[in-house]
Amino acid sequence: MESGLARTRKARPAREWAGERLFRPAAQLLVPPLARLNVNPQHVVLLHTALGLYAALLIRRGERVRPALLLQVKTLLDGLDGQLARATGQTTETGRYLDTEGDLLVNLALNVAILGRPGVPVTLLQSLILTVDFLWEREYRAARGEVFREPAAQAGDHPVVLGALQAVYSAYFVPQERALDHAFQSRLRRVTGAATPGAAQRQAYTPLAVNTLSANLGLATQFLLLGACVLSGRPHWYARSLGVQALALAGAQVWREAQARTAGADQPSSSG
Repeated sequence: MESGLARTRKARPAREWAGERLFRPAAQLLVPPLARLNVNPQHVVLLHTALGLYAALLIRRGERVRPALLLQVKTLLDGLDGQLARATGQTTETGRYLDTEGDLLVNLALNVAILGRPGVPVTLLQSLILTVDFLWEREYRAARGEVFREPAAQAGDHPVVLGALQAVYSAYFVPQERALDHAFQSRLRRVTGAATPGAAQRQAYTPLAVNTLSANLGLATQFLLLGACVLSGRPHWYARSLGVQALALAGAQVWREAQARTAGADQPSSSG
């Protein structure tokens, strides 16, 4: 089992416990039969997106058990599409954008089902939390000269479909990434007093501990927590948890700034 997991696992410096221990091994069992059937991973994306939207509808109707279970099935399939794509060499740019934007659609539907109109800004907060994870992993790899994302194994994406997905990503996610990345890099320069912080400072600013924290605020954890809140009849508690998560990330940011400041005091860096 472990060898199969290793072949289909996305390389990450830190692992999300819920995804790695609960959902990924179960999804791995489905990879061989689906590969033999030549199932397209993008069809799996569409399926788990539809299940997530249906769960939102059930939550809106006041149900508990069915939507709580559907959210966990959605998580399992959300991991399965990537495992299947990597196992069969079917990773594509279209699939990556489709997966990300399908998740966004489901998150929006779920938050609106729980809160009504306030679910829209809550979805933005949720997206920012997930974007922090994306950026902190990218920073970690860049500071150590590692490849952040492997290129897609397949080309030949439909240009119209890919272009539409890229436009949505550029409109919604890219501004978040740019704003947060600007803030993080500005803070690094400020605490180190260097226009161009050195390698030691960048590595100190990107410790594995903060990646472990942000990775464990991923979607598998989010849906596990949301499912528990829905099952208990208190789905609004999930929205409150996002504020706690944001505070935890803010605390981690303060801590990593202190790490970089210490490294900056110990080792001079370029000022040009």
